[in-house]
Amino acid sequence: MKFLGNLVWLVLGGLLVSIIYILSGLVLCITVVGIPFGLQLIKFGRYAFWPFGHEVVNRSGEPGCLSIVMNLVWILLGWWEVAIVHLVFGLLFCITIVGVPFGIQHFKLALASVFPFGKEIV
Repeated sequence: MKFLGNLVWLVLGGLLVSIIYILSGLVLCITVVGIPFGLQLIKFGRYAFWPFGHEVVNRSGEPGCLSIVMNLVWILLGWWEVAIVHLVFGLLFCITIVGVPFGIQHFKLALASVFPFGKEIV
């Protein structure tokens, strides 16, 4: 069922979301300062490509000082807008019963895109 969900996800826009995340991450990796942010976007791109069967969880232990600072910079640079886009698409998908699983995946992506540092995909 996960395989079928992932295939339908790709057709319904998951491929486009994944490509946008990965290309944005590669652009940010051009500069030394942007590498940590680019790596987070590439990680989300991989997750957005094949989301069913994966979870975004907090890393074990307390978040470090660096994770908190990087999350603050992430929010100040405007990446919270990505979370809002995922929330809107999640609500749109949840209008129909068939779209609820895809809406839930968008909600997971929104939650992960607010504070990406200190999270891992399992």
